[in-house]
Amino acid sequence: MVMQQYLLTYTGVVFALYLHHIIRAIEVPLDLPQPPTITKQSVKDYIVDPRDNIFIDCEAKGNPVPTFSWTRNGKFFNVAKDPKVSMQRRSGTLVIDFRGGGRPEDYEGEYQCFARNEYGTALSSKILLQVSRSPLWPKEHLDLVEIDEGSPLTLKCNPPPGLPPPVVFWMSSSMEPIHQDKRVSQGQNGDLYFSNVLLQDAQTDYSCNARFHFTHTIQQKNPYTLKIQTKNPHNETSFRNHTDMYSARGVMETTPSFMYPYGTSSNQIVLRGVDLLLECIASGVPAPDIMWHKKGGELPTDKTKLENFNKALRITNVSEEDSGEYFCLASNKMGSIRHTISVRVKAAPYWLDEPQNLILAPAEDGRLVCRANGNPKPTIQWLVNGEPIESAPPNPSREVAGDTIVFRDTQIGSSAVYQCNASNEHGYLLANAFVSVLDVPPRILSPRNQLIKVIQYNRTRLDCPFFGSPIPTLRWFKNGQGSALDGENYQRHENGSLEINMARKEDQGIYTCVATNILGKAENQVRLEIKDSTRIVRGPEDLTVKRGSLVRLDCRIKHDSTLKLTVTWLKDDTPLYIGNRMKKEDDGLIIYGVAEKDQGDYTCVASTELDKDSAKAFLTVLAVVSAPTNRMTALPKERPERPRDLELTDLAERSVRLTWIPGDDNNSPITDYVVQFEEDKFQPGLWHNHSRYPGSVNSAVLRLSPYVNYQFRVIAVNEVGSSLPSPPSERYHTLGASPEINPTGVQGAGTQKNNMEITWTPLNATQAYGPNLRYIVKWRQRDTRESWSNETVRTTRHVVWNTPIYVPYDIKVQAENDFGRAPEPDVIIGYSGEDYPKAPPTDIRLKVINSTAVSLQWNRVYPDTIQGQLKEYRAYFWRESSLLKNLWVSKKRQSVGFVGDRPRGIVSRLFPYSNYKLEMVVVNGRGDGPRSEIKEFTTPEGVPSVPRYFRIRQPNLETITLEWGHPEHPNGILTGYNLRYQAFNGTKTGRTLVETFSPNQTRFTLQRTDPISRYRFFLRARTQVGDGESIVEESPAPLNEATPTPAATSLPTTTVSLTSTTTIATTTTTAATTTTTVASTTTTTESAPTATTKQDFATNGSSIWNVKAFTNSNWANITWSHNFSAGTDFVVEYITSNNTVRSIPVKAQTPSSVQLADLTPGMTYQLWVFPKWSSPSENSYITFTTSSAYTKNHVDIATQGWFIGLMCAIALLVLILLIVCFIKRSRGGKYPVREKVEVLDHEDHKVDDPSFDYSDEDNKEPPGSHTSLDGTIKQESDDSLVDYGEGGEGQFNEDGSFIGQYTVKKDKEETEGNESSEATSPVNAIYSLA
Repeated sequence: MVMQQYLLTYTGVVFALYLHHIIRAIEVPLDLPQPPTITKQSVKDYIVDPRDNIFIDCEAKGNPVPTFSWTRNGKFFNVAKDPKVSMQRRSGTLVIDFRGGGRPEDYEGEYQCFARNEYGTALSSKILLQVSRSPLWPKEHLDLVEIDEGSPLTLKCNPPPGLPPPVVFWMSSSMEPIHQDKRVSQGQNGDLYFSNVLLQDAQTDYSCNARFHFTHTIQQKNPYTLKIQTKNPHNETSFRNHTDMYSARGVMETTPSFMYPYGTSSNQIVLRGVDLLLECIASGVPAPDIMWHKKGGELPTDKTKLENFNKALRITNVSEEDSGEYFCLASNKMGSIRHTISVRVKAAPYWLDEPQNLILAPAEDGRLVCRANGNPKPTIQWLVNGEPIESAPPNPSREVAGDTIVFRDTQIGSSAVYQCNASNEHGYLLANAFVSVLDVPPRILSPRNQLIKVIQYNRTRLDCPFFGSPIPTLRWFKNGQGSALDGENYQRHENGSLEINMARKEDQGIYTCVATNILGKAENQVRLEIKDSTRIVRGPEDLTVKRGSLVRLDCRIKHDSTLKLTVTWLKDDTPLYIGNRMKKEDDGLIIYGVAEKDQGDYTCVASTELDKDSAKAFLTVLAVVSAPTNRMTALPKERPERPRDLELTDLAERSVRLTWIPGDDNNSPITDYVVQFEEDKFQPGLWHNHSRYPGSVNSAVLRLSPYVNYQFRVIAVNEVGSSLPSPPSERYHTLGASPEINPTGVQGAGTQKNNMEITWTPLNATQAYGPNLRYIVKWRQRDTRESWSNETVRTTRHVVWNTPIYVPYDIKVQAENDFGRAPEPDVIIGYSGEDYPKAPPTDIRLKVINSTAVSLQWNRVYPDTIQGQLKEYRAYFWRESSLLKNLWVSKKRQSVGFVGDRPRGIVSRLFPYSNYKLEMVVVNGRGDGPRSEIKEFTTPEGVPSVPRYFRIRQPNLETITLEWGHPEHPNGILTGYNLRYQAFNGTKTGRTLVETFSPNQTRFTLQRTDPISRYRFFLRARTQVGDGESIVEESPAPLNEATPTPAATSLPTTTVSLTSTTTIATTTTTAATTTTTVASTTTTTESAPTATTKQDFATNGSSIWNVKAFTNSNWANITWSHNFSAGTDFVVEYITSNNTVRSIPVKAQTPSSVQLADLTPGMTYQLWVFPKWSSPSENSYITFTTSSAYTKNHVDIATQGWFIGLMCAIALLVLILLIVCFIKRSRGGKYPVREKVEVLDHEDHKVDDPSFDYSDEDNKEPPGSHTSLDGTIKQESDDSLVDYGEGGEGQFNEDGSFIGQYTVKKDKEETEGNESSEATSPVNAIYSLA
């Protein structure tokens, strides 16, 4: 159970109207004569949208009601002469209407408003009106940019000058963002800077884009195209895997140099109160790191922010103490360079004492003070009724003395409005303050006989606003007693309020306030009642129940019997609808037949008009598995149709009745209606949930808040889902009232050592209750007797300056609008700003624990030296050198914090066998204190890291060559390498063999004893301490194993392991592919698991497991197991080591598998399998590596069995043909020439007959033919061997009559495209041998 208690102080019937603090200003009731006061005006620099009408605000109050006039560019502006210009009624606001045409640019200029009545003239500030501009980008032709790899490059943007200036960003011409990092980044001037150019930068083009604010348009510059000249144009992946990418490319490493700003020093001027932005962009190979420092001091950590990969330093809300010299340090492993920026802080005028309205009685003295500061010092000019005071009519009762006007013996009729103008070269301030000479007896401005109720032991305030001239004195009395109330539990304020610090029962009674001046007195009474607080003595507890059971949630309450108690229940922080299954009792809530939808947070809220208390508990509903029942097939259920015809009736001040016509429920009964509202003052267009009602009603009375312009809509809900929202209702505007609650989330914290920033969460549209919402901020130093300071603001923050360092303050923030104030707020404790700690830890003692960690002990500092809240003791340490000679080490400073007030800690993550230095500081909310003395220590020797690389080559079936690199971190003196290896064939493994090598040996050749089996190798480096972590590789699979077959079990299984990967930093999505930049490390385990870890994708237990990859050099078969329902489609997504992501949809099939084609040899891939409706889990994937192209088995075809058998068969066939030919020659055999003639005559007749139908039989392979290696058909005819004879004419020796016939046949065959040569025939080969 979680309990929360709130307090609401109610001030009775109505609060006083227009109550402002009287400490600095006096408000004259509007029914009294008074000069004008400007209440609203446009900003000084006013930029307008040319597509809209122009409104220049100017509103004022006064008695009589002021009249308004304008000047434009210092001259009178005649509104009546221009038909496009008008002035709003009862206001001076100018309206320039362009609906009938016209150019907004014609009305640009400097405007000033004058509000006049018979008592004086008030002035607005000078308003510079400018029309927004979005000029087009000038057309230009950009040549191809050719540059050497490793050189710096700047791509100019030069956007068109818009008003206001556009926002600049870089994209490719295909609208993909340009990835930026410390090597490639955009400067503040919009240019794109390359610290050094790489070959990969030419893979895209670069286009500068400008987005304009008012028109919401984006203009794109013609793209730059790069051509990179490189010395080693090789495979990009091989470079990326190389330990030194630049040296592998042949790029010379260079020291940093500055691309912006130029030179070694520069100057910058910034105005007080704005943000200071310093920028340093450097070139170099590798890309330099940027660090910022301030000469003679530390950077102000509370308002300092590093941007653009540390290339930009932003200091917010600059003050004079931020002046000085800043320098940026650009460094890489080749060296460093610095640039010094001298910053001077100037200041536009700002108020020290702003003149306030002065109300005097006849013959009374007074003064107006106007004090301002700035850099340079501003000049003060006084005006009266808008004219320089030097040219005004003389006034013997007025004396001007610099920044002060002194009035002596004033008389009625000398009222006027005085203007103070403070200006310097950076800007100006203009303030109006009227002097009103009145003769008014005292009057009380609040309603009479108020009733104030307050909860016991809480703070309250009795208000008695008053007015009179001369200003009356005011005293408070209780129950008619003669002595005034002041001191102890009471505190009087100058505005007439009496504050009671802690209301007790004995403080109850009738209080009288009496205001007195020489003209008379006035009094009023306030009755104070003290009430008991509302408390929940027994709240609901967290429960876990089964579905269908009964649940009781307790809520027992104790409260004041004279106050009306209201108990409400919330579910998941929204009002709970009490339906037929629920029963609300005085001390709890009963739920009958609990369902799954009842699960959630339940809150009991007990409230009165003064305070409230709440208690929360969580109800968990367990599902009950039930046997299936036989039911008739139901009609398909869908979401309901949206309600329509919304109507508002019974319009009241705080309520309205909303009626609607339900839509069709689509075969699923409507269970709920959700009523939403939208208001057009604070968040127009944003809809909020108002209330929820059961599905059986179509009319409801809605409770409303004051001063909200409501519009409603209704959403119907059934078990399928929610309908579309109904069309909105007509609007209804409620009347205003004073706020009933105060801001929440009030906090006080210092942003500088001499201030405290008070912030809060403002009231929303339904809590403002009236126009001109503002906040009265009060503060005082805690546990002192000083009076409250206060300030009225309209923002959500207020800064108190000149505070002591880190002291507690009491803070109150009260809401107020034009109808009155909210109840007295609670007191919140805040703290002023912290300063840097003054002392470091002392007596630092170190003890080496092991090769990577040391323990620290120190003496804690005294509390008064912390000057703030102690955050931690922090140790800064850096690696000074390695004990190994000629080993370069990074001296980058690292830190570890020890939170709280503790005297010991451990520093880990150290490099073994190294010299370290360490110093400590105290850290508070402001930053680091002074540094302690530097301690030095040395870490002992440790075990080495894995070798840099491990390559396996198999040039033939007899040997395997291993090559490896030295460890990146030896962590000691390297003593050698240990190699363990074993043969394996499928699931069978051989015995493990061990080889030991010297530290200089990085190559080993293994003589294979088994040409069929593969080998698994485990390589470790070692020092005197022991062996390091092993790197595991396997020998390539034989070529015949890499042939894909339908059976997945015959393929070699690549070792896979589920790993965790670093978060993907930048993702760019297109229609086909997704390009990501990934920082991850894939670890290959020593043996392949039979199944991956299960990936759960649904609450019903559906999972994917046993994901396997069967790989070759350029393809992979992927299989997996799952228990999803039949017909589930899957997605296979894989990412290569060069950060390319591809996705393949897989239709439902059995078994579940897919083949990935066009893979890169020797590439490592990460692979996810997930249902189509889900998304991949970042920490569940498999990795596999395709075999390298150069490690395939190049088998000698001459040693293959099939080839030897084929050659033997051919030799046997040739021998048989030779024997047959010799036998025929010896017998003198003759060929059937007569049959051949008949056949030829028959064919000739076919050709001569035009009606003969040709068939495709001529294109078929003749019986007995065979196909050569090049695909041509060799004819083995039954005809005479003369066709294959040696004679050039193919002639017979026996009968010359057939010489021409066979010659024609040979020519015909050549003409028909039979390109086989005679030499390829075995028979011709036989004759040539004979």
